[in-house]
Amino acid sequence: MSILLNRFDYKFDFLGKRHIALTISALLMVISLSSLFYQGLVFGIDFTGGTLVEVGYKHSVALEKIRKNLHENGFEDAVVQHFGSSQDVLIRLGIHEETKEEPLSTQILRLLQIEGQEVDMRRVEYVGPQIGTELVEKGGLAILYTLFGILIYVAFRFEYRFALGAIAALIHDTIIVIGVFSVLRLEFDLTVLAAILAVIGYSLNDTIVVFDRIRENFVKLRKQPSLNVMNTSINQMLGRTVMTSVTTALVLIILFIFGGKLIHGFSTALLLGVIIGTYSSIYIASASALALGISKVDLMPVQKEGAEQKNEELF
Repeated sequence: MSILLNRFDYKFDFLGKRHIALTISALLMVISLSSLFYQGLVFGIDFTGGTLVEVGYKHSVALEKIRKNLHENGFEDAVVQHFGSSQDVLIRLGIHEETKEEPLSTQILRLLQIEGQEVDMRRVEYVGPQIGTELVEKGGLAILYTLFGILIYVAFRFEYRFALGAIAALIHDTIIVIGVFSVLRLEFDLTVLAAILAVIGYSLNDTIVVFDRIRENFVKLRKQPSLNVMNTSINQMLGRTVMTSVTTALVLIILFIFGGKLIHGFSTALLLGVIIGTYSSIYIASASALALGISKVDLMPVQKEGAEQKNEELF
């Protein structure tokens, strides 16, 4: 057995531990779904509705000072960022009480003028709850349409068992990433939704690369059991997978640390997605295809007469 493993450069028995991995994944999905059912998500202004205020200063201004001022005066949910230059500031607020005498934009302007600097109101935009509801629905539909399109693509390119395995991995990744945001009560906004769609693309790319090698090896190693062929394929792609994941994760960590509060959710969702997507391409996508009974018969090209014996001699 050891000679056989060395011959095919087989190093780690990934799929031999698939039952343990699938149990862990099932547990994580149960926790995620339970949290989503009982707690739901902490939706950002994009979904719940709120006000966006853009102001301009004569000179550069420190965001921390503005943020502290607003937080101490009843606007704890205020998200403050520079917009274009250090003199332009964008403020995102949730839904707050306002009157005709003192609308929300006037309240904000009055608080900012307390700092002693001259402030100009540039723009005020209101996002109503109805628009937020439409965004939730359209965002959910975007994910469903993406998964459906991927199912068709992979089924045509490979085989329906691979397609079901890829979709199982993508559903697994999506539920766990969203579940983390629910469990930890992290804000879920449009940037996070965009990150989840990017995670689906990243995870699929990793899965397709592994599936390509599995398909090739089913032809090359036709005498080997399906488990050995798939394990060999995963090991052959391990270096590429790890290198891609590590370099991507490094960029996302830098974005999380230095990118500012506005893209914390985006970088967090993508970082989680890279880690979980790498894991799922091995233990969910490949393991699901194996469980569905994928074998060399399903992937072998049609043999021409007389070719069978010639191929057997090569192996």
